[in-house]
Amino acid sequence: MPAKTPELEAMLNQLIGHPSVSSTQANLDMSNRQVIDELANWLGDLGFAIQIQPLSENGSKANLVARIGEGEGGLIFSGHTDTVPCDENLWQSDPFEATLTETGFRGLGATDMKGFFAILLSTFAEIPLGKLTAPLTLVATADEESSFGGARLLNEINFATDAKVIIGEPTDLKPVALHKGIMMESIRVTGIAGHSSNPALGINALEVMAEVLEQLLLFRRELQNKYRHEGFSIPVPTLNPGCIHGGDNPNRICSKCELQFDLRSIPGMKSDELRGEIDRLLERLAKHWNTTIERVSLLDPVEAFEQNLDSDLVRDLETICSSPAQAVAFATEAPFYQQLGLDTLVLGPGSIDQAHQANEYIAFDQIEQGRSIYTNIIQKYCL
Repeated sequence: MPAKTPELEAMLNQLIGHPSVSSTQANLDMSNRQVIDELANWLGDLGFAIQIQPLSENGSKANLVARIGEGEGGLIFSGHTDTVPCDENLWQSDPFEATLTETGFRGLGATDMKGFFAILLSTFAEIPLGKLTAPLTLVATADEESSFGGARLLNEINFATDAKVIIGEPTDLKPVALHKGIMMESIRVTGIAGHSSNPALGINALEVMAEVLEQLLLFRRELQNKYRHEGFSIPVPTLNPGCIHGGDNPNRICSKCELQFDLRSIPGMKSDELRGEIDRLLERLAKHWNTTIERVSLLDPVEAFEQNLDSDLVRDLETICSSPAQAVAFATEAPFYQQLGLDTLVLGPGSIDQAHQANEYIAFDQIEQGRSIYTNIIQKYCL
């Protein structure tokens, strides 16, 4: 008889019941260890060998790597254990409970992406794990929603050669072989304050930033003329000026101004090269204005992801899912596995439209369909 885990609903309720918010704001940021330890206990009961990989010295943030089976190849299922923050006042029920509704289970992380773990572990419990012919691995990471900190440590883990990787982000259980990358940057101008009645007394950081913004938008046009990928619904890279702050009074020359923007790259674009081009643009402007302009990265970049559509993994999952491989706009941890030389696809239950929303839920049909698809994938690669 296969080993057992708690019922799917019980697992989902416990995972959601362990708050694991990750945030760039320290007052909102939380540990993910309760989720990691819960998963480790259940997987240990199923016979998996457990490895905990700390991100921090005190161990409050950690990855989990659980393996069973021997040899090369096999499968790696991967997902993140953290959630975004939430405003509890906007929810119709406690966001830290798996609330049964007419359509599914509601709760923070139900789709993004604690539901994935509950569905996958309930699938593992029905698989004859003692008969595996190739290793089966589950990776649970920390801080995907804030820094991708857990994924950045994957290169320290010895994965099986030629393993196939499935990232369980919500894709409505359709295989995703393509997504854009993301950079988040801050540009900070330091001018010289003075009385506004005499502009010669200072250097107005807002005026400098106006030219910075103009040059950034020209740079965006150059990128969109140079790069294009018809696999995306928006086939060009985007650069969005997201927020700007500067000055303190209308009768004072502004001495400081900050602009924050994101850049969504497509395959073929490299973040280091893009940042280098932006830095050279800023150097020219700083020299022209005789002032200080600096660029600060708000997030270490995540590169664009593209899996070869002719690979066995893509063809197999298109068959299993009865769906062609697709492209999405959001970023995932897939590039970090691809950088290890592993064929990777994104395939998970639930809709991205539910992610980061009040009253997030995982639908019943996604649960049952997910169990069936994951069973077929395991049978294909590990049995």
